[in-house]
Amino acid sequence: MDKSPWLSIVGLSENGADGLCSASLKALERAQIVMGAARHLALLPKVDAEKVAWPVPFSDGIEQLLSFRGQRVVMLASGDPFWFGAGTSVSRHLSRHEWVALPNVSTFAMAANAMGWPLEKTHCFGLHAAPFTRLRPVLARGARLIVLLRDGAAVAGIAQYLAEQGWGQSHISVLEALGGPRARRSNLLAGDDITQEFTHPVCVAIEVAGQGDAVPLAAGRPDALFTSDGTMTKRPVRALTLSALAPRPFQHLWDIGGGSGSIAIEWLLSDPSLSATTIEPNPERAARIVANAADLGVDRLKLVQGHAPQALEQLALPDTVFIGGGLSADLLAWLEDALPKGTRLVANAVTLESEVLLVQAQARCGGDLMRIELSSASPLGSKHGWKAGYPIVQWSVTL
Repeated sequence: MDKSPWLSIVGLSENGADGLCSASLKALERAQIVMGAARHLALLPKVDAEKVAWPVPFSDGIEQLLSFRGQRVVMLASGDPFWFGAGTSVSRHLSRHEWVALPNVSTFAMAANAMGWPLEKTHCFGLHAAPFTRLRPVLARGARLIVLLRDGAAVAGIAQYLAEQGWGQSHISVLEALGGPRARRSNLLAGDDITQEFTHPVCVAIEVAGQGDAVPLAAGRPDALFTSDGTMTKRPVRALTLSALAPRPFQHLWDIGGGSGSIAIEWLLSDPSLSATTIEPNPERAARIVANAADLGVDRLKLVQGHAPQALEQLALPDTVFIGGGLSADLLAWLEDALPKGTRLVANAVTLESEVLLVQAQARCGGDLMRIELSSASPLGSKHGWKAGYPIVQWSVTL
């Protein structure tokens, strides 16, 4: 059986054939079918292959591409197909021996060179189909971003978002058709009234400036970042809880009793490889969790509305579990029975009844118990005194 790739994923820049390597040109010469966006097909040299325009929406084209299996096919993509490109979307439907990728210079590389920025110190985003809020965690004075946009109209949208976040003084370089004869650069400020029209393909290089509120990097981020009805793990306890959860790359968290979603959101902000599922029975709080995650640029949070442990039964098992609400003997028993050895479990208790449950769980399973007592300065007559919060008992264990 022939195991040679039937599909060549060829990266194409705006200079067309002039920018293609010999392997890409050879793949085009041998191809029976060349499939790509209309603008990509227009950049090609003369080829004998049948040209097939990629349909809209993009997902419709994947099934059509797969129907060509067994023929020699070239799929055209922008620049580097595996850097916010179409290569990832297509290759997940194929076995590894079926395809070969022939990348070109990425838009990010061309933009960094145009700006004179070190690419390794520049944040890169592909926002063709993602919201501008994805940028929120990295917006800080002096930060540099290169952002791929879906179309020219999105330039005004991203500028407006930056201005609304307090970064209206940010310098934006709009880079159109990089690497080709139509290349154009326009410089503006995010707070400008943008009436100029821009054409696809377009990206922006942003140097962040202004008085916006940057999201801190350390766990225990300000409570004001989260909209809440008061049911949330407050900042100092959240920092201690994230330390106990000890997130590691590629781990998945169950956040049981999500409240405002602050624990799961901070977990996800720790590293882009992390994922989380929040279980919350209250519909208003569930909606608030979704909104908080969106505002802070977190899109890897899955929400399950329901009561634990019933809502957990159909979920893929996690690496780590946090119980912030709904603690009960039944829930602990279910978790102890269902979770595999090595799962990290952290639970916070405020009431005497739930504290007893954690003391009993620690006696059964081991782990660490910690009593957290915090006081904050508050007015006391004409002066100030310490006001104690409710003590919290935290149990942490690796099963």
